[in-house]
Amino acid sequence: MTTHTVTIPSANAGPSQPPLLADPGAAGYQAARRGHWDQAARRHDKRKGWGRAYHRRLQEVYSFLIVPGQRVLEIGCATGDLLAAVNPADGVGIDFSPEMIDRAARFHPHLKFIEADAHALASLQGPFDAIILSDLVNDLWDVQEVLTRLRPLCTPRTRLILNFYSRLWEKPLAIAQKIGLATKMLPQNWLTVPDVVNLLNLAGFESLRHWEEILYPLPMPLLGPLCNKTLVKLWPMRIGAMTNFLMARPSPQAPIPSAGTLGACPERVERESKGEDPSSQSLVLSPQSSIEDSHPNPLPAYRERGNRSAQREPTVTVVVPARNESGNIPAIFARVPEMGGGTELIFVEGHSSDDTFAEIERHAAANPQRNCRLFRQTGKGKGDAVRLGYAHATGDILMILDADLTVTPEDLPRFYQAIRDGKGEFINGVRLIYPMEQKAMRLLNLAGNKFFSWAFTWLLGQPIKDCLCGTKVMWRTDYEKLAANRAYFGDFDPFGDFDLLFGAAKMNLKIIDLPIRYRERTYGTTNIQRWRHGWLLLKMCAFAAGKIKFV
Repeated sequence: MTTHTVTIPSANAGPSQPPLLADPGAAGYQAARRGHWDQAARRHDKRKGWGRAYHRRLQEVYSFLIVPGQRVLEIGCATGDLLAAVNPADGVGIDFSPEMIDRAARFHPHLKFIEADAHALASLQGPFDAIILSDLVNDLWDVQEVLTRLRPLCTPRTRLILNFYSRLWEKPLAIAQKIGLATKMLPQNWLTVPDVVNLLNLAGFESLRHWEEILYPLPMPLLGPLCNKTLVKLWPMRIGAMTNFLMARPSPQAPIPSAGTLGACPERVERESKGEDPSSQSLVLSPQSSIEDSHPNPLPAYRERGNRSAQREPTVTVVVPARNESGNIPAIFARVPEMGGGTELIFVEGHSSDDTFAEIERHAAANPQRNCRLFRQTGKGKGDAVRLGYAHATGDILMILDADLTVTPEDLPRFYQAIRDGKGEFINGVRLIYPMEQKAMRLLNLAGNKFFSWAFTWLLGQPIKDCLCGTKVMWRTDYEKLAANRAYFGDFDPFGDFDLLFGAAKMNLKIIDLPIRYRERTYGTTNIQRWRHGWLLLKMCAFAAGKIKFV
């Protein structure tokens, strides 16, 4: 029988590459994992300990969930054993490891296997009745991107089935790997069920149910079946389960995203296709320019939320508070993407001791295609800088980008898409889901962030995984209402994060967490003073409790 293998062109080839894998961090991450799983494939026949028993149990569970004879896609198929176990009429396996794909094609020649990165599936043809992601989300660079790319491969009846390790097993798995009972893994994402449910929602899926499987992963007659088929279904034993299962379907109202267009400005694309200068309608303004001078011709009405027939995409204002960030200014101009109906950059320089202000002026003059304005802050603190920028903003959607670039500008389009598509009315960046770069956040800062995320979830009644991430996005009309009613809380927040979060909660806006990867600083030093600011945060929590919780 003919072996079916196909290679989808690399995401790093050609001008149509997705923005994700243009990121050097992502490229290095993927290369390391490809090498790791190539080596794992060579050791496949030597799998022992709980690895073999664990995967056998997964095959039993998936065979129960998926009716034989369906069209099934597995992303991260490895050697294809799980895909073969569900007995598909048409089975397609995707994996980025050539060694894994080679073995899968030899072991299961009746199935089709494709060597491709899960982040770059634009040429894959659907639809499928079931899509499997087994132990994959823990290992991905960008879970939301992969899930989004699966959405066009679905029908309304498609079922997406995921399993991923429980965080409680992080240490036991590490020990098992050291003594050879489990396959060694590179650092994992360690997502919780709420994390994955939120990512599914952002990608256009809704969770149907979730449950736990595999309490005892070692090959032990009688004890293994007792634990894995009976006890794991009972509380409280299920809390100690090794893997979480989650079943989802495409959201009935979710639009199907078109890959490669996220963040593209329609008018800009149209002008480029006609050979016109895409920057011909942008202005660069001096700090003294007025709001009226900046937009002499009001923009046409933007597309109303949920109205797919209207032509106008909402415009965006990105406010960049910048204090002693001179070395990051060139990258901001180069990397902040054009989004929606146009992107306005507003810099608010805050009493820098370096030449940040002059550097912004120089790059504004050198980049006339950017709609850019610069203001010098008169007050103090990031919160004051954000309020100044928002007061002068003209975009329909307001964003904050910290000038230290620990949140990358390339992530901004996903915030735009989430709020434009109505996933939430206040989009809150989250740094605490994906593993961070080694020096991105100090241990005490990380512990403080986790404490305050718990406190704010309790205070606001909505899940807030990270209350201190600098990137927050909302509609300008909502911000104007928030600002008009700011007296309820008062001008108490030097950071700006809590002013916005408290205001959004008081207005009953739907707050959605959006996971991003947090990066190390490449220039300058942090402006956070952890002890003084930590004490201030505690006082703000107590203050907010009286204003929101105990009323």
